[in-house]
Amino acid sequence: MDLVSVLLVEDDRTIVENLTGFLKEEGFSVKSIGRQEEALRLLEEQKFDLALLDITLASGSGFSICARIKAEYQIPVIFLTAMSDEYSVVAGLDMGADDYISKPFRPRELVSRMKSVLRRYLRSSQIVTVQDISVDVEKGVVKRDSREIFLSALEYRLLLVFLNHRGKIMTRSALMEELWDITGEYVNDNTLTVYIKRLREKIEKDPQNPVIVKTVRGMGYKME
Repeated sequence: MDLVSVLLVEDDRTIVENLTGFLKEEGFSVKSIGRQEEALRLLEEQKFDLALLDITLASGSGFSICARIKAEYQIPVIFLTAMSDEYSVVAGLDMGADDYISKPFRPRELVSRMKSVLRRYLRSSQIVTVQDISVDVEKGVVKRDSREIFLSALEYRLLLVFLNHRGKIMTRSALMEELWDITGEYVNDNTLTVYIKRLREKIEKDPQNPVIVKTVRGMGYKME
């Protein structure tokens, strides 16, 4: 299962413990560290999808870590900090940070911002792969083994919703809300059933035994 991997650089142990637990419940994989030097070493050793950085660390600076990330790793950065003055906000954003949230923050608001940033990066990334399917998000092209799979607009949007929430169970109501937000048109339960069936017929080798978009009985669907 491919969880979204988050690097949390924060030296307040209470925030680390509470936020790590909450993010894991929300389906994220979290690695926390409290020092700049250790954070930079982790970035060299592991692949992360997003970084949450405190600006003021006992050892080092979130600004310096952000600069390295934007120069070498090209992953989204959100600053978590008590420094809400205009200079810090502007400096962080000018450095390439993707968002900024001041302490104390509401965990659910942070998760919402994280998902929004990840969606922007997913849309601008080159190729996303799942099993033997590759998706060029920028061009809107889906392929298996170099052969293009032609999806309707709603089928493609449904695929993007699953890609944005890989590893997480999506209820039918959550899927309908996501599609409604994207299309601006109401998607009812019957329509969702039809489009999940059609999507599976096109991306699964055996639609009767799906391995990409799985049914989680009594709960919804999940893309591994």
